Amino acid sequence: QVQLVESGGGLVQAGGSLRLSCAASGRTLSPYIMGWFRQAPGKEREFAAAILRSGGRTYYSDSVKGRFTISRDNAKNTVSLQMNSLKPEDTAVYYCAASEGATIPTKKDGYDYWGQGTQVTVSS
Repeated sequence: QVQLVESGGGLVQAGGSLRLSCAASGRTLSPYIMGWFRQAPGKEREFAAAILRSGGRTYYSDSVKGRFTISRDNAKNTVSLQMNSLKPEDTAVYYCAASEGATIPTKKDGYDYWGQGTQVTVSS
């Protein structure tokens, strides 16, 4: 079993940037597809980005495409989410997740392990 811990959240003004990190322990991340989800108050948890095991292919939701970049370093057992041009509507708790599936899942049910989340607040 893998344990995931997110960090890097905080308060930023609209137009600013943040970089989230997800550190794994218990197992190496290399066998997993890794994803980032977010959940705003009163809303469902939604998919943001994912990256294949090798890091060669990524996938983004339309709402973050062109602004967010997901990356992974299997040697360091970490996954990152670089968030640029942040908007107030990006305010949410951001979760790192690991999937044992064969293809990139965009639904939360497709992920097997979750971190505890990190708060991102974007002020206008």
